[in-house]
Amino acid sequence: MKVAVLGAAGGIGQALALLLKTQLPAGSALSLYDIAPVTPGVAVDLSHIPTDVKVEGFSGEDATPALHGADIVLISAGVARKPGMDRADLFNVNAGIVRNLIEQVASTAPKALIGVITNPVNTTVAIAAEVLKKAGVYDKNRLFGISTLDVIRANTFVAALKGKKPTDIEVPVVGGHSGVTILPLLSQVKGISFSDQEVADLTKRIQNAGTEVVEAKAGGGSATLSMGQAAARFGLSLVRAIQGEANVVECAYVEGDGEYARFFSQPLLLGKNGIVERRALGPLSAFEQQALNGMLDTLKKDIVQGEAFVK
Repeated sequence: MKVAVLGAAGGIGQALALLLKTQLPAGSALSLYDIAPVTPGVAVDLSHIPTDVKVEGFSGEDATPALHGADIVLISAGVARKPGMDRADLFNVNAGIVRNLIEQVASTAPKALIGVITNPVNTTVAIAAEVLKKAGVYDKNRLFGISTLDVIRANTFVAALKGKKPTDIEVPVVGGHSGVTILPLLSQVKGISFSDQEVADLTKRIQNAGTEVVEAKAGGGSATLSMGQAAARFGLSLVRAIQGEANVVECAYVEGDGEYARFFSQPLLLGKNGIVERRALGPLSAFEQQALNGMLDTLKKDIVQGEAFVK
C-alpha cells in the first residue's frame, strides 16, 4: 500500500504524514512531496519513528517521483486562510496549484484514489475532475473532496453539548465544504434529540468552525491539526476499503447523479476501486430541507467556477 501526500511540508501535510506513519498498515510506503526544500528532511524526521512504514521525501517543481505506484494520493498543497479571508479568496492561488498537481497525478498515477484537501474544496474538486477528464483518465468513483473535518467537528460539538463521548457520535454532514453549504444532519444522530435553538446554533457553529480557528490563531494559521486528523481518518478508511474491509462508510464531496448539484457531499460506501455506492441522504427535518434548498445556488456557483478555470 503506497500513500502519497502532496503538500507534505505544510501544517496539514506534516500532521497528516505523522498520523499516517503511525497508523498505516505494516509494510506500507508513505511518499511525501512538497515544493519546499525541507520535505526530504520531514521524511527523515518521520523515518525515525519505529513503525514498519517506509517514508520517502521529494521536493522541487516535479511531483512525479513521489507518485509512481501510489494507490492513494492526498493533496493538501496550497495557501492557508488568514483572518478576513473567505475560501473564495483562496481560489486564485490554490486553483493553479491543484491543476498542476492533478496533471502530474493523471500522467503518473491515473488509477490512484485521489483525496483533495486544498480549499476551496467546493471548487478545487471540480478543477481536479476537469483536468482528469482532459487527460482521459477521469473516474468519478476515484475522486474525493475530503470534507471529514466537518464530520469530526460536528461529532465533537454534539458530544460536548450533550455530555457524550465524541467517539460514540457520528453526524452525517452533507452538501459542500464551506459556509452555508455545510449541512450537518443532526436529526439523524441516534439516541439524541435537539431543540430547534440547539439545531440552529450547532449548525452555525459547524459551518463557521474554520473561522473560529483562524481567529483564535490570530493570523498565525488555519485549521491544520484537526484537518490533518480528518484527512488521516479518511485516508485510512480508503486503505481499509482497498484491503477489502466491508462496510467502510464515510461522507465526502464527490460527483454523483446530479440530484442536488454535480458535486455533493453524501455518505459513501467505499471499496477496492473507490466508491461502491452513493447513499441517499435519508429523511430530513424541515430545518435541514430548507437549509439544503438554500445552499444549492452557492454550491453550484462554486462548481461552475472550478469548471470554467480548466476550460
